[in-house]
Amino acid sequence: MEIEELKKIQQECAKKVIQRDDFEKLITVGGIDLTFEDIKSNPTKAWASIVIVDINTLKPVYEDVVEGLVDFPYIPTFLAFRELPLMLELYQKIKIKPDVYFIDGQGVAHPRGCGIASHFGVATNSVSIGVAKTKLFGYYKEPEEKRGSYSYLTYKGSIVGAVLRTKDRTEPVYVSVGHRISLKKAIELVLRTSIYRIPEPTRLAHNLLQKVRKRLY
Repeated sequence: MEIEELKKIQQECAKKVIQRDDFEKLITVGGIDLTFEDIKSNPTKAWASIVIVDINTLKPVYEDVVEGLVDFPYIPTFLAFRELPLMLELYQKIKIKPDVYFIDGQGVAHPRGCGIASHFGVATNSVSIGVAKTKLFGYYKEPEEKRGSYSYLTYKGSIVGAVLRTKDRTEPVYVSVGHRISLKKAIELVLRTSIYRIPEPTRLAHNLLQKVRKRLY
């Protein structure tokens, strides 16, 4: 598929993103993460994991992992085409669907308004939030060093996300709307589920993948 075709898919996806609170309850939060056998190879074996936590206790209530083959090259800003198929396979497999998904990547904070968190949310019609470790897009002022401080991520005068300090004097995370949620609520949920820098659902999903890899190798 040509790059221009991929861009059109992202632009169409962006038009479908709902950036308001469109849910009835928020009791469970699922974090999804991926890892690759060899991130530079294509195709390569990969694993996707989910850990679902209770929002009140932050304790896991469900976890699962799928293994598959990823057969799309790594191209910056087109991450969804590489990772989404395995994430959708995981989504189909899980027995408990959480009320909201945290995705390790961008939502609308993307050059064409549809990063992997938005792709996933639109494809599954799920409430989703992008929680990234690095900035892909936009401009911001460094937030204060205290936990809970944040500044907006902007581009051409529009707010596309937030740079949120989840722990005192620690690097921030980059929060953006995936689908069916407001940025205000997304910031609130990420902060509420964070003990360390990375919120518990995605931190635990990452740790689960490390355990799987250790068992296999």
